[in-house]
Amino acid sequence: MASLMGSLYIGVSGLQAHQNALNTTAHNMANIDTEGYTRQQVEMGTRPYITTEKDFRTVAWKQTGLGVVYDNCKQVRSVFLDQSYRQESGREAFYDVSVTTLEEIEDQLQELNGNEFAESMNNLWVAIQEMSKNPTSAVNQSMMVTRANEFITRAQSVYEGLTNYQDNMDNTVAQLVEQINQIGDRIKELNLKIVEIESGHQEHANDLRDERNLLLDQLGELGKISYYEDVFGNVLVQFEGTQFVTTDHVNHMACDNTLTADKGGSPVNFNTPYWEFAAKKDFNSERGEWVVVDIRGAKVFDLTQTIATSMNTDIGKLKSTLLARGDHHATYHDITDDATGKYYNTNIAQSVIMNVEAEFDQMVRNICLAINQIYEQAGSNPVNLGEVEGEASDYDLFKVMNEEDCLNYDIDEEHLAGENKTGYIITNIAVNPMYLEEPTAMKFILADGSEDNDTVEALKKAFTTSDYLINPNVATKTDFLGYYNMLVSQVANSGDVYKGIKSNQELTVDAVQNAREQIVGVSSDEELQFMITFQNAFNASSRYVNVVSEMLEHLVTQLGS
Repeated sequence: MASLMGSLYIGVSGLQAHQNALNTTAHNMANIDTEGYTRQQVEMGTRPYITTEKDFRTVAWKQTGLGVVYDNCKQVRSVFLDQSYRQESGREAFYDVSVTTLEEIEDQLQELNGNEFAESMNNLWVAIQEMSKNPTSAVNQSMMVTRANEFITRAQSVYEGLTNYQDNMDNTVAQLVEQINQIGDRIKELNLKIVEIESGHQEHANDLRDERNLLLDQLGELGKISYYEDVFGNVLVQFEGTQFVTTDHVNHMACDNTLTADKGGSPVNFNTPYWEFAAKKDFNSERGEWVVVDIRGAKVFDLTQTIATSMNTDIGKLKSTLLARGDHHATYHDITDDATGKYYNTNIAQSVIMNVEAEFDQMVRNICLAINQIYEQAGSNPVNLGEVEGEASDYDLFKVMNEEDCLNYDIDEEHLAGENKTGYIITNIAVNPMYLEEPTAMKFILADGSEDNDTVEALKKAFTTSDYLINPNVATKTDFLGYYNMLVSQVANSGDVYKGIKSNQELTVDAVQNAREQIVGVSSDEELQFMITFQNAFNASSRYVNVVSEMLEHLVTQLGS
């Protein structure tokens, strides 16, 4: 009788174990499309045996089994594939930002409200050619002024489009920093919950671990991370080599956007990510709180590093966004102020937007100064000036904006004049108002009454003389039209290179993800097989219990009679 009662409990253990296994299989099936879910696998074992006799002369002792137990519900993940996926997906995100930025630049340069910017340059060149045919023609002179104004207007629109996109990327930086902080806070919360659940060594917080792994995947796309799990179940994370998530704390990032002036004089306040705990702070008695006064030793990224896959410096969306955005609205000063090119290569060349801004501004400035120089020479001829009094420089075709406008751009008054003509940047160049009011103010007539063909020939020569370098790293000089073509080609070539890298990186990420999915992914066919197996085992245990129950009932009935 006692043996049969024990057998009944053995059958019940089979029912319980296989019911739990069916629940696990159903859980897998329900989450087959859940992002980040890891397939849970059932492990079963035997309950402790009751040993009735130990005889070392025999092959086996006399033991009575107590049934089966649902021993463990485990997750199978590859640590190597997880680390590889998070690194490679971060590298893919890095180059994806570069490709997107270059595509935006191509749109800005090649297309403006349906018109290519190159068209405005060609129109200006055509106007100069028409002037050479008849420089005293009021129609040709008016066309020259119109095309010059069109050229400046479109140039400013292109530059404004670049700076607006740069400002949008700056907003993206702040959003990414906030997203990183939120991920860190959630990982810390999950660490606490997982440790609490698993501290008794009876349960595994598999679903919480899935969420934590998904957060690590997302964090890996945003920057270079390293991590490990301690003996208690906490995941400790480093971001860009700095401790980010600890057992009980998250070191948050912040953005410094202190207002500064860029090289063109325009105020900028781009966000610079830094670690709050590492920033230097002083107590502000007026505000009654500690305020950040210096972030130089707390910056998250060293953007002067060489970008190379071999050095793992090309990982993360946040870093790529910062590099593409740069730290100010670039002008020709970023190219010309340092003759050695060191500043350009260190601070400008790696930013795709700043590089194009500086080269584009330099091109527009050179065109304006070249034309102005010729107009000044023509203005030195009193006949050309007509009845209007003024110095030759007053007859420049292009002028810096008025003093009030320059103050809005924080440009010193001394920049309005001088040999360097510092004020001649896209944002503050305009066609001389005198020509807008009177396009024929410059007569293009010599003292003998003949046409001033030398001046218009000089204008043609200015456009066709190869006397300009696009940046310090290019040794081949080019003319104005060739300069713009070279700028566009440079952007296109860089775009092709980055697209190639991104395409290869996508293949790498897909390969790693597929390999990882074979391990962690849920297969409906496989789970159905397990379901059938566990269902049959459950039915077998049920039939076993019924048989034992019938035997007990028979014995009780017979004994009772």
